Amino acid sequence: MTVTDLVSYEDALASYDPVMGLEVHVELGTKTKMFCGCSTELKQDANSQTCPVCLGLPGALPVVNEIGVESAIKIGLALHCEIAEWCRFARKNYFYPDMPKNFQTSQYDEPIAFNGYLDVQLEDGEIFRVEIERAHMEEDTGKSTHVGGATGRIHGASHSLLDYNRAGIPLIEIVTKPIEGAGARAPEVAKAYVAELRELIKALGVSEARMEMGQMRCDVNLSLRPNGTEKFGTRSETKNVNSLRSVERAARFEIQRHAAVLSSGGTIVQETRHFHEEDGSTTAGRIKDNAEDYRYFPEPDLVPVAPARAWVEELRKGLPELPRVRRARLKEEWGVSDHDMQSILNAGAVDLIVATIEAGAPADQARKWWMGELARNANETGRGLDELPITPAQVARVAALVAAGDLNDKLARQVIEGVLAGEGDPDTVAPTRALLAFPDPAPRPPAGPEAIAGNAAVADTIRGGKVAAAGALVGAVMKATRGQADAARVRELILEKLGVEG
Repeated sequence: MTVTDLVSYEDALASYDPVMGLEVHVELGTKTKMFCGCSTELKQDANSQTCPVCLGLPGALPVVNEIGVESAIKIGLALHCEIAEWCRFARKNYFYPDMPKNFQTSQYDEPIAFNGYLDVQLEDGEIFRVEIERAHMEEDTGKSTHVGGATGRIHGASHSLLDYNRAGIPLIEIVTKPIEGAGARAPEVAKAYVAELRELIKALGVSEARMEMGQMRCDVNLSLRPNGTEKFGTRSETKNVNSLRSVERAARFEIQRHAAVLSSGGTIVQETRHFHEEDGSTTAGRIKDNAEDYRYFPEPDLVPVAPARAWVEELRKGLPELPRVRRARLKEEWGVSDHDMQSILNAGAVDLIVATIEAGAPADQARKWWMGELARNANETGRGLDELPITPAQVARVAALVAAGDLNDKLARQVIEGVLAGEGDPDTVAPTRALLAFPDPAPRPPAGPEAIAGNAAVADTIRGGKVAAAGALVGAVMKATRGQADAARVRELILEKLGVEG
């Protein structure tokens, strides 16, 4: 048997109960690194943003980034954590090329925030509470690029290149307590937790939390125990998972893999695992060390951190509206049902709809386009809504063209299609594709007066009160415009021209 053998998900859950632990690393959006003044700006020349401190040169002394500490406290407060009155940094010792000091400055037994929780909402509306063990401050490592191999990993590479620009960038690591009781929904819980945490981090303004850029990444710890037992099984740790979908897939794959090993009489190895986006599988990394193997000890070059209680309370009062509270408010403002709001949340459309409304679209139109045509396109192309090449401002412009009578819904969908295809913004796509209902800028389309003049008897009938006869004139206009006019708008304009109320 190989480690890639799997049992079905249903068979795995019939015999075993999954227990998870999620460790999420959040890269803070500070201008400088955690312990030195080097810039954190992205995409700069390799090793151009370094100094003796972040390179670990002898005699260089670190200084704590105050904004990094403030951000950590904000995160802890938003996660309902206790904030330490006194805490210290520690040295986590291990050798790896992307750690120039041969230790990482982190926190061990004295984190700045601890004992919290985050309530997450699952796709059917159920609320699941994830308890937080700790949130602690640390620094990121450098970046290794392995060259010459087929996989981009160190195994099989001919050499490696090291870039220390990232070394020392502030991180907050958020560690859950063991997540029990999720059962078959464990992968869904993992995804929902990381999604809610990402929204919280963004709301706090401490990080953009863009997972695809490594600003937020998750380590998925998973173990299985026989149903009806309490002792935890041996865990695996799938490292650096960088999308919501991948968090769910990694948890699901590991449940099936663990079950296959255990059901065949094998033993789970405590190890790190690499996640593979292409097929959702994991492969072995390295044997996972226990905490004592890191030889933690207090960092002698940094003074303890003792946040004043008045400062902590000031930060607490300044917290923004948190995601769950905001969603409840938006639900009321938009007048949608619990089911509809859950659908919007599941689609990842909340912020996009809000931004479209802020760009001038009515709430119902913003929801209509994001949850209709754009959601359909996202599903067909396997992308998230936020990955579509269209902005909320462009969607708002489409809604405005429809409201003005320049487009009907059918033509508006073609405009959106053109924007998604990279043909330009709506005001470029609509005339280029000849989609505007009335491209003439005059307040009345010429086809309308022509239809009235050519059907005098019908016009008189309408003036006499038989408004239903307007259908004949509308039909004439639609014929003249080759079906590209907005029939409702044409009817409105014809009745207005004849001085008849519809």
